[in-house]
Amino acid sequence: MRINLASIFVDDQAEALAFYTDILGFEPRSDIPLGNGDRWLTVGTPGEPSVELLLEPSSHPAVKPFRDALAADGIPATLFAVDDVRAEHDRLVAAGVVFTQPPTEFGPVTTAVFDDTCGNLISIAQQH
Repeated sequence: MRINLASIFVDDQAEALAFYTDILGFEPRSDIPLGNGDRWLTVGTPGEPSVELLLEPSSHPAVKPFRDALAADGIPATLFAVDDVRAEHDRLVAAGVVFTQPPTEFGPVTTAVFDDTCGNLISIAQQH
């Protein structure tokens, strides 16, 4: 068993694609129309073809209360690994990204949390 696809709900797939590629640095992978305006839209880390992130439409009625509850409690929807949280924090702040938690050490891990502008809080983490 292995993980090769994870998903995150997004308010607007076109805006999410721009944020996740232009700001975060992921590359587009799949973009398949689903016939109702929604798309099978994935991105991935350049040079790592085995794992993709599905930017999933958030139109199902169960999604909004779930995401609102996570955001209200400051819980990230997902976590991305980075080599240097402080450097990534500085790069993203310079790009206009808003953080809800600055780089913070938790024992052997440093994390920071930002708003992805698509309805989610995202954590970045670095293990020491």
